[in-house]
Amino acid sequence: MPYDPTDTAVIVVDMQNGFCHPDGSLHAKPSETALDPVVELVGRARDAGARIVYTRDVHPPEQFDDTHYYDEFDRWGEHVVEGSWDAELHGDLDVRADDHVVEKHTYDAFYRTDLEGYLHVHGVDDLLICGTLANVCVLHTAGSAGLRDYRPVVVADALGYITEDHREYAIDHADWLFGETTTREATTFGDG
Repeated sequence: MPYDPTDTAVIVVDMQNGFCHPDGSLHAKPSETALDPVVELVGRARDAGARIVYTRDVHPPEQFDDTHYYDEFDRWGEHVVEGSWDAELHGDLDVRADDHVVEKHTYDAFYRTDLEGYLHVHGVDDLLICGTLANVCVLHTAGSAGLRDYRPVVVADALGYITEDHREYAIDHADWLFGETTTREATTFGDG
């Protein structure tokens, strides 16, 4: 079934220099390779009238100084530090003034951000989720969306990842847990 662009948004997760550019602090070649599929999906969705949301993973340098347990710098090393080139959205993305950019500080794009409010105000129910990393921020954002009664659909061929088994895990888990994944070819938009 085609997606109704009036209540659909494409959520582009963390397609930033730090992950997608060869000079990025956590560059993964599959994240770089995902740029073209993401740009193609966004272009078709935008032309149909769907909303476009980009997330940026951004960490203030002191974010994890006093944490009890959650410390991404300990797990991943310093990355996408606030104000750095690393934290900027990749230049291949066609980010426009009417797109919404969400700055997040954890794997989950809903956690302590304005994303839910933005989607609610604009009447969005269906989310086509793409970006990177498949088994980290994409999967956590999709899970959080489902818990909030959105329809999260992971676009399997528009994902970045570190290893193929991470990508497969994310797709299998999303398909089992939410009941829905798709591909770019299978994603069509109705008249709205």
